[in-house]
Amino acid sequence: MCGRFYRVDLSWEDFSSAFDLWVPEGVDPPEGSYNIAPWQYAPIIRHAPEGEDAPYGALQMVPALWGLVPSWWKKPLSEKKFSTFNARAETVAEAPTFRGAFRHHRCLVPASGFYEWTGEKGAKQPFAISLRNRKWFYFAGLWDRAMIDGSEVDSFTILTVPANEMMGELHNRMPVILEPNDYEVWLDIENRHARELLKPRDSEAMQSWPVGRAVGNVRSQGADLIAEIEAGNG
Repeated sequence: MCGRFYRVDLSWEDFSSAFDLWVPEGVDPPEGSYNIAPWQYAPIIRHAPEGEDAPYGALQMVPALWGLVPSWWKKPLSEKKFSTFNARAETVAEAPTFRGAFRHHRCLVPASGFYEWTGEKGAKQPFAISLRNRKWFYFAGLWDRAMIDGSEVDSFTILTVPANEMMGELHNRMPVILEPNDYEVWLDIENRHARELLKPRDSEAMQSWPVGRAVGNVRSQGADLIAEIEAGNG
């Protein structure tokens, strides 16, 4: 599961270090955000569809709503009661909500880490989780476009898999963190090996630490949210 993540300040050079990203002239990269929650907008990277400012097929960064709204959804968003901020890798190719996006609309979700909670209800301790040797990475994601009340809504989901040994101490699932060499493989909808990328990252590559409970409030922001504390003192 991945219900909250964060991203530090990154440059366009960071975002495009593994591929050629189309960047509009004069546009600054998105600012870091330390408490990204479902139903908020966050940047994704995808192949540009027709009708965009970017050349068709170019890799572009765009804001999208976290919580995939499938293209067949026509009702107001307030009537959507099912959760779609995560998609299980084991069933994503067959699930009615995600299978169209899996076949046609894959994306990368830039992040620096994510949060998970453990412990008894009412006293859960939040932990931040990241890679040991990278300040940022990409989650494997899917995006889709729905027409809601006459307006196009672009949205996305993050794929999850069973937890590795380290994450298993916090939760039984974790997001798919892609290796740099696999970014373009994942985005290539014709590549038959893309589904092989949907696996847990090695425990040795990851780290976790306790953080303050302020992160539980979606209004909280700032780099202090990822500062390590003594567990139970947040």
